[in-house]
Amino acid sequence: MSHVGVPRGTARKRRSLALLTTGVLTLPVLAGCSSDDDGSGSTGAVAPQDIAVAARNLVATGGTVNWAIDAVPTTLNAFQADANSSTTRITGALLPTLFPLDAKGRPQLDPDYLQSAKVVEREPRQVVLYRINPQAVWSDGRDIGAPDFVAQWRALNGKDSAFWTARNAGYERIEKIERGADDQEVRVTFAKPYADWRSLFSPLYPKEVTGSPDAFNDGARTTLKATAGPFRLGSVDTAKGEVTLVRNPRWWGGRAKLDSLVFRAVKPQDRTEALTEGKVDVADIDAAAAHRIVQAAGDKGGNGQPLAQGPGSGSGTGPAAALRSWAEAHGSDEEAAAAAQAAREKNRAAAEAYAAEQGKLRAYAVRKSLEPAYTQLALNGESGPLADDRVRRAVARVLNRQELVDTVLKPLGLPATPLGSHLALAGQPAYKDNSSALGGQDTKEAQALLADAGWTREGAVKKPGGAKAGSEVEKKGAKEKDATAGKDDKAASSEKPGKTGSGDGKADNAAAEREQAADDVQAVVGDDNKPGDSDGAGNAPQVLAPATAAAFHSAALLRQAGYLAGTSTTEDAAQDRRPGGAAGAYAPAGTAAPAQAPEARRGPLGKDGKALSLRFVLPAGPGSEPLRAVGDKIAAMLDSIGIGTAITKVSDDSYFQDHIASGDYDLALYSWPATAYPATDDRPIFAKPVPATDGSLLVEQNYTRVGTDHIDQLFEQAVSELDEGTARDLMKQADARIWAAAGSIPLYQRPQLVATDRKLANVGAFGFGAPHYQDIGFKKPQPAGAPANKKK
Repeated sequence: MSHVGVPRGTARKRRSLALLTTGVLTLPVLAGCSSDDDGSGSTGAVAPQDIAVAARNLVATGGTVNWAIDAVPTTLNAFQADANSSTTRITGALLPTLFPLDAKGRPQLDPDYLQSAKVVEREPRQVVLYRINPQAVWSDGRDIGAPDFVAQWRALNGKDSAFWTARNAGYERIEKIERGADDQEVRVTFAKPYADWRSLFSPLYPKEVTGSPDAFNDGARTTLKATAGPFRLGSVDTAKGEVTLVRNPRWWGGRAKLDSLVFRAVKPQDRTEALTEGKVDVADIDAAAAHRIVQAAGDKGGNGQPLAQGPGSGSGTGPAAALRSWAEAHGSDEEAAAAAQAAREKNRAAAEAYAAEQGKLRAYAVRKSLEPAYTQLALNGESGPLADDRVRRAVARVLNRQELVDTVLKPLGLPATPLGSHLALAGQPAYKDNSSALGGQDTKEAQALLADAGWTREGAVKKPGGAKAGSEVEKKGAKEKDATAGKDDKAASSEKPGKTGSGDGKADNAAAEREQAADDVQAVVGDDNKPGDSDGAGNAPQVLAPATAAAFHSAALLRQAGYLAGTSTTEDAAQDRRPGGAAGAYAPAGTAAPAQAPEARRGPLGKDGKALSLRFVLPAGPGSEPLRAVGDKIAAMLDSIGIGTAITKVSDDSYFQDHIASGDYDLALYSWPATAYPATDDRPIFAKPVPATDGSLLVEQNYTRVGTDHIDQLFEQAVSELDEGTARDLMKQADARIWAAAGSIPLYQRPQLVATDRKLANVGAFGFGAPHYQDIGFKKPQPAGAPANKKK
């Protein structure tokens, strides 16, 4: 499967961005399952791993597996900025990962490397004691020990700028690292508590790589001086596009079944051809390739019957079409007959070639699961209409997320449930569906929000003489019209829609309180020429004060988020348990979607004669068809309530850098990889942007430019909380607040499709789980009469 944008790797300071590029096809349905690890009862639909599991004694020893990757990595140092998914895949077989993830996305101690690792002291400092497996050695024979931990800490803690690192999250919290009771014991003392300590030292590099800036920066780009995995590095051939790993003779764990692993660079669009030519045995594929492999088993071309697809198949090859083609080829018009005969020969040759390819594709199976990554709709809150949180919420509430999910996952037979969290995926202990903090699909509520924000059908009509809504010209015209319409109409026209209040002072105090509460959910925005953009000294403030009405439903949304996170007051909770969410949470009480004449119900919304239109940027690459299909559906949903979209399709190469990262969009679809450490990994994605000295915004990885102080505080609390249950609760509270801010709308977990040789075991769609490279191999031949493995 191809990825568009920043390469997806392991870096935690620069979490990578990847875009869904798989198509859709009909495959046998996977049985979804759910678990209740945290007792919340909202773990969502889960797709299991699909890796053709086989016990080691059923896997033959020997052989080579060719594994497709996008490109030969430019570095083997996973902590550098240009590390990518190929770096991650290759180093996973070469270097220690102390806490690999299991199938449910939970970090689990790897006994090949550690006997134990735990927090042994909390006061006055957090201390983690690692007990290394005494058999663990580098490929040069040296024991893995404290010097390797110390060297990696010093390279990554950010104190020495000579080390070109892409991240230092967690390492900067370490105060010191010491040798313990013996060489196999490592004692790590933290200056500040760090909940995600299990994320550190993975992968662990030998001190020969991390001990000096030169070795770190350049020495590990195309080679590694020592490794400590079931395989060791054989060669890197950039000309051939191959990285070869060979069995590590010093590996102390289960001996690798394969003699060698070859990672071969194959572009995603070329993988079907590579499979038919036998160049690769394992490859991430798109839906078109998966469809061909699934159909290959059902093709009838081998016994004289027509193929189920491809040249020579379909409605154009029935008896009537065949008779017509024969008549044309043997007709009296010699020129037409010659053309018909040439077309028949061309079609016959294409059908034979296709049938041959299909025959070769029968050697492969499609393994499928859900990838540990999710696709979201991003709403850029820096400027324009989406700087108003009411408009962002309206966009979110008009979406039928289930329909969007069904478009991508249902045809694949994968669990098609909308994702309910930004910080965890279904099946993870931290998962909880917090989408109710924003609210489900409700077209009337979306219309009411837009009306409250001033976007109406009437507002799209340009006023005569360039007058704006509410101008003196408009008021004068209204008065003249009212004078001829009668006193009743005149009285009606003087009222302002949605305006309520007694004017007794209490309402004013309540409005002030609501406005203060709403400050917590405002997006940080840039200079968009709105009132209040200047502080009098020419400096543009970064936060816009909300209107009273906006404050009202902002505060109500926060009450709803608090209720979902379990932090609301009794009074708030009682109010917010009402059907549909918090009372007045999405538009002020009494603000209904404006009634309109039949002829005015269609057409764009507008304000001051300007239509409401959003720039929707989508990738144009050949693997992005499903993403564009989802984008088209979103555009249609928005159009149904008068929100226009100007869809711009750009090259995959420029999609991220020139549009997402730079903020040149209103709406966009892109994906984030999931993590077991959201307090560390997801903080930069949702951190409140801060103004830089030059007046721009420092957004880290928050490309929606929407954030709040409260969200930042919850992340900081969670990353310092050593009680795992409490830390998870804090992350659930943060997620509810992120939903309420309406900058990012999670849609679905991405599908994972992998083609594998049918004879291979313990490889395929791993989902969350890390591959056990030493267990991958070819199945032993089954004795005569043994039942065949039904799992294909």
